[in-house]
Amino acid sequence: MHLEELITKVSRLPESRQQEVMDFVAFLEQRYGQAEPAEAEQLDWSKRQFRTLSVEQAMRDAEEEPDLYSEDDLRERWQ
Repeated sequence: MHLEELITKVSRLPESRQQEVMDFVAFLEQRYGQAEPAEAEQLDWSKRQFRTLSVEQAMRDAEEEPDLYSEDDLRERWQ
């Protein structure tokens, strides 16, 4: 695949998906490639940054999931 083709395909994605591509590229670069010194500093994530990203990734597209329970299902009834 040529770089121009990759750029064209990624540019058609929504911004949130483009960020996922960037995250994956950073992962590949960290694992297999040599990052430039300035980029290497960005790859050194703090625990807080990693936790934030993990939560964001876990919750992505959660708004689009159907509601399984109503508010009535969530209320505990005392008799």
